[in-house]
Amino acid sequence: MSHPHPDLDLPGPLPKGGLRIVPLGGLGEVGRNMAVLEYDGRLLIIDCGVLFPEDHQPGVDLILPDFDYIADRLDDVEAIVLTHGHEDHIGAVPYLLRMRQDIPLVGSKLTLAFLEAKLTEHRIKPVTREVAEDQHFQAGVFDCEFVAVNHSIPDALAVAVHTPAGTVLHTGDFKMDQLPLDGRITDLRAFARLGERGVDLFMTDSTNAEVPGFTVSEREIGPVLDGVFATAEGRLVVASFASHVHRVQQVLDAAHAHGRRVALVGRSMVRNMRIAENLGYLEVPSGVLIDQKKVDSLPDDQVVLMSTGSQGEPMAVLSRIANQDHRVSVGPGDTVVLASSMIPGNETAVFRVINGLIRLGAKVVHQANARVHVSGHASAGELLYCYNIVRPKNVMPVHGEIRHLVANGALAVATGVDPQRVVLAEDGVVVDLVDGKASIAGAVPCGYVYVDGSSVGEITDAELKDRRILAEEGFISIFAAIDSSTGKVVAGPHLQARGLAEGDERLSEIVPEITDALTEAAASGKVDTHQLQQIIRRVVGRWASRRLRRRPMLIPVVVEA
Repeated sequence: MSHPHPDLDLPGPLPKGGLRIVPLGGLGEVGRNMAVLEYDGRLLIIDCGVLFPEDHQPGVDLILPDFDYIADRLDDVEAIVLTHGHEDHIGAVPYLLRMRQDIPLVGSKLTLAFLEAKLTEHRIKPVTREVAEDQHFQAGVFDCEFVAVNHSIPDALAVAVHTPAGTVLHTGDFKMDQLPLDGRITDLRAFARLGERGVDLFMTDSTNAEVPGFTVSEREIGPVLDGVFATAEGRLVVASFASHVHRVQQVLDAAHAHGRRVALVGRSMVRNMRIAENLGYLEVPSGVLIDQKKVDSLPDDQVVLMSTGSQGEPMAVLSRIANQDHRVSVGPGDTVVLASSMIPGNETAVFRVINGLIRLGAKVVHQANARVHVSGHASAGELLYCYNIVRPKNVMPVHGEIRHLVANGALAVATGVDPQRVVLAEDGVVVDLVDGKASIAGAVPCGYVYVDGSSVGEITDAELKDRRILAEEGFISIFAAIDSSTGKVVAGPHLQARGLAEGDERLSEIVPEITDALTEAAASGKVDTHQLQQIIRRVVGRWASRRLRRRPMLIPVVVEA
């Protein structure tokens, strides 16, 4: 298998007749999926999603793909093809459209509906092209053929991109549930037909490549939810992704069977389910859905609250309920169901919410103690089937951390794909398909772009490090005034600390040492305030490390009097 090298150079020009693939996200992490295909100077984008921040990225709202690679070539973009409506595949589209608003968006009915609602909030009126399985869409030199795939959201599509350089089959996120709730299975016959015609590069979902066997059917959750509803004594709260139409359908059906009413809680949940109902993807039993304001007028044993926050997001409904910071409350006798799996990196946040709910007296049902969620991604057994059906000439695993990509590549090799034709790339690594062979051609800069409040791309990793230091180590500010002619200290040093257990008395220990250091500096002719600030920083830093066993942020300020 071909691994990326950490010191790859920038790629050279694309050979004539070749196809270039540049992943700008989704390879090395679970999220911010985005791939750019280039042929004859024209570009096609597949997906444009966000990544959600982890604990070591305090204050960050979202993480975007790095658009720098295409920033000066936006006029070359023929379209953005969207495989499905999850945030990690469509969430960054508004930020890209700020750079060029008329890029055509190509996707299924539900995917475009979810995205258009999001774009309305950003005051962007998009150019859209609705497609369905078994249809073609011509985006310049790119002939896009769409294939039905099954996922944890309706209307998901794989896309086969036909070019003179060859055919690329991109699965998007998929699994092979043989009894899906909506009856829409992954179209393996279409995969086989494409395989017969020849798939030159197979870009496959890697998320569950380490999981043996086959992903469990969504239908197995229904009886489990039914059992939870049958035994719940008080109020029921079910948390899921705001776009998980199938799970909401199961909750509505269980509530209807057990005489309960359902209120949707959370802006994104209400918006998405209204769209899904209007388009016919969600069937709401008569009289089951009620407004959240009517919940308190009903007995607890007749209420179900369908909310967001299953990943422990601090501002989502479930976290606020656990922190008693929401108008919805839970207590003894109530049951909370987390009907989703934990995205890697979110474990601590999710368990914090679970502990908070249990502390309030609620019973919490989650993936570890009941089958209340199944994955939306193909496990190893399903991926093996796909490789054997498609028989691709080259393979490029996508969508996953490095361990997932490597495991997926190993599955391809096990089915007979030449190891030299399995390309393991990471974000920014450029892959060229030339004369039927895929190989790494170099790499382009591809960092994280942080959305922080109203700013996009302005905060850096260095500033995030400062935030972590402030959160973990606290800070000490040191003020001193010096005589501008002699350099002698005329006021201070005054120290103030925040986030440290030690009081002002402990800080006073270092004042004589700072004064001596400044006096010595003045004697040697150092009167530049920047130099003096660095001297204070070194003195206080050594003292804090030695005496406090800490490395707080230090903010020395020296002024001339």
